[in-house]
Amino acid sequence: MRKIVDTVLPTTMVGSYPRPHWYTYQLLGRDVRVAFKHAPHAEAYEDATAAAIRDQEEAGLDIVTDGQMYFDDYVGGIGSFCWYMYERIGGFEPAKEEHPSAVGVSERSKEVELLSDWGGVVNSGPVSRGPIRLADLYQVAKRNARRPIKVSVGAGPVNLAWHVYFRHYKDARELSYALAPIFNAEMKDLVQAGATFLQLEDLGSWLPLFTGNDADFEWIVDVIAKCVEGVDAKIAWHFCYGNAWGNRLAGLFPRGYEAVLPRLYAAPVEQFVLDFANREMVDIDALRTLPADREVAIGVIDVRTTMVETPEQVAARVRKVLEVVPPERVYLTTDCGLRNLPRIVARMKLRALSEGARIVRAELGVPAGAEG
Repeated sequence: MRKIVDTVLPTTMVGSYPRPHWYTYQLLGRDVRVAFKHAPHAEAYEDATAAAIRDQEEAGLDIVTDGQMYFDDYVGGIGSFCWYMYERIGGFEPAKEEHPSAVGVSERSKEVELLSDWGGVVNSGPVSRGPIRLADLYQVAKRNARRPIKVSVGAGPVNLAWHVYFRHYKDARELSYALAPIFNAEMKDLVQAGATFLQLEDLGSWLPLFTGNDADFEWIVDVIAKCVEGVDAKIAWHFCYGNAWGNRLAGLFPRGYEAVLPRLYAAPVEQFVLDFANREMVDIDALRTLPADREVAIGVIDVRTTMVETPEQVAARVRKVLEVVPPERVYLTTDCGLRNLPRIVARMKLRALSEGARIVRAELGVPAGAEG
């Protein structure tokens, strides 16, 4: 397992960060190399990225992200998580349709309403790699960061296949396999640009709970393997319980991590990035089966509430993790992206994360000055 920082319990966050209020530009499907021809847009994007990184560094995070300022203000509050990819990969229609899961549904539960708001997309032809430009965006972050950077890559292929009307590919499996080479090429370009830590964002790990077919785990793991094949970097895989307008889509998940994690250990990733704080670490025992050659990044900050944790609350959550996984295989993170929070709340939560980590490091006897 590759070390990114020489720190016990390294702190980071999942990926997205609140936009500064003054950053109002939208890409609206354009290639960033087109949008950034407009000098004020390019300048504002870089300033917003620098601000997101500065907030993380000042909060004390050991590993930062670019904050994903390229996500537009779309549906779900974080809807551009998927739409950024749909708009830049050939084979998807540009229009937002009704979500497939909401068609013909008589009971409009919270989950149905949020999926309907998120929307669906028509896959009308073969997919092809378009101007995703993750390496371009990484270069902006790299010149503004003083600490190591983790690059979020996604929404990933299985995740993208969730919201689709299949007019070309026959099902989620066929579409996911077609998308995997596109993600592999983006990740290799990131490594070529200097990235050393990549986090694939793909909630498709949950798909077999909806299909009821455990055999789906096998092809999902294979798709992830094809995404990361030959990518010379530390690879993490993030999958949480969803985050639409700050809501966990609890009703979509009849079972928790214990139902999926053991089926995913065959994936060639070093780290699983998981969502626990929102449920007060309720299924932490699911990690008892974690193989000795894998790490976990554990969500100890609840991103779905504006209530700010105290460092002591964070430390208590970390102690629960260390009851089942040794500290040398644990990273500390947020449950999911911070995009839907007010920026002041996001900053305070990250500070609590860093301070809570320091409390536990001291309890572990980590010398002062060696804790990051």
